[in-house]
Amino acid sequence: MNEDTLNMEVRKYLKHVGVTSQREIEHAILKAIESKMISDTGSIAIKMSLSIPDVGLNYCIEGQIALE
Repeated sequence: MNEDTLNMEVRKYLKHVGVTSQREIEHAILKAIESKMISDTGSIAIKMSLSIPDVGLNYCIEGQIALE
């Protein structure tokens, strides 16, 4: 295994995940605000799950997104 190649591939994947996730999160929040599902103030809980079945990885990252 080439660690430099692994590092570059992981970074490339994470860049794709970051850009796509940001777009999807923003779209979902704006749509929820427009439909009055949530308020445009305060914060909302968010959870991201990461899994790599081939190596048995399941990891969850939780946080808050402030809307004000």
